[in-house]
Amino acid sequence: MSRLSRMAPSQLPALLRSTIKMRLTALYGGMFLIAGVLLLSTVYLLVRQSLNEGRLNLSLAPNTLMTINGVPMTPEQFEQWQTIQQIHQRDAALNSLLQQSLLALLLLSVIAFGFGYVMAGRVLRPLERITSIAREVAGSNLHRRIDLDGPDDEFKELSDTFDDMLDRLDRSLESQRKFVANASHELRTPLAINRTLLEVALGDPDASVELKQLGKTLLATNERSEGLIEGLLLLARSDNELTERKPVDLAEVARRAVDQTGAEAAERKVRLHDELGPAVLQGNGVLLERVAMNLIQNAVRYNRPDGTVDISTESAAGVAVLTVVNTGPVVPGYEVDNMFEPFRRLRTERIASDKGVGLGLSIVRSIVRAHGGWIEVEPREEGGLMMRIGFPVG
Repeated sequence: MSRLSRMAPSQLPALLRSTIKMRLTALYGGMFLIAGVLLLSTVYLLVRQSLNEGRLNLSLAPNTLMTINGVPMTPEQFEQWQTIQQIHQRDAALNSLLQQSLLALLLLSVIAFGFGYVMAGRVLRPLERITSIAREVAGSNLHRRIDLDGPDDEFKELSDTFDDMLDRLDRSLESQRKFVANASHELRTPLAINRTLLEVALGDPDASVELKQLGKTLLATNERSEGLIEGLLLLARSDNELTERKPVDLAEVARRAVDQTGAEAAERKVRLHDELGPAVLQGNGVLLERVAMNLIQNAVRYNRPDGTVDISTESAAGVAVLTVVNTGPVVPGYEVDNMFEPFRRLRTERIASDKGVGLGLSIVRSIVRAHGGWIEVEPREEGGLMMRIGFPVG
């Protein structure tokens, strides 16, 4: 199985992703936590030292007895009791200080992490705007610009650089579109003139058999050249992201392709079976019809007599899917990727006499990419291929 172009995988929830915002939050909170631990340790040591230095040393006169809690004590016993009491009071004070400080540090750490999250969001707000515009531009709107306001910092420099890149890219694509339009006119005109001259020559009743045979050969060559030019121009146009999208039903597109391919399939003795369920997506109907047409034509042409082609469409889990399965010769798995390269045919010479020009699957791949879709190709053990194309519905 080969996945030549896949949609982006579903993103994890924002709180589970290692985003810059979360890393900055962890950095801010971690710095506060470290500073709090150092401050708490310093205060604890200072208080401990202060309690040790501030101990009271009371003493009794010799041969004096003191009764504490009903227990008479000599001066030596009183000093021991006094030392033990001061140690207990010091430990109790230090433990109370430590517990309350840790509780305060915990509460302040939670507040610090929340505050760090808010501050990270404010710091990264220009970057979020840049990302949003970049995503919109990737979705085909090359006329959008960031135009970030604010101080002349690193984000402003990144924004201006990105806008300059979009300007150059927009001019380049506009120049490409103009070139494609001009080339389309300049290349089609002489071929149309040649076709007209050849058709006139073939219509001459006085033309010899050899001349008519030559005319038919030249007419077929001219038709092949026209197909090649149309394919190259379509390939150049379909490599770009779509600028306009409309609701298109893959079932309707596939049905028209099946109707147009029916005569050729009957001529080659290949049976077409379709099971077309509704599968509506946002796209270009003309380009999608070319996708279905190229896939079905290839399935018919690279088949065997009395073979079959199964065409189906469906919509599931937010994806519109077109599947074409055909019988035919066994296809090695290592040749699957090469099939989508321009002018590549499966075990067929480039100069072979065939209606195709070697651009069908290249055009399919470009159109699918322009729609943000994906392609799966799986060779069948009994021969032939299973091709599945998916498009995001939204």
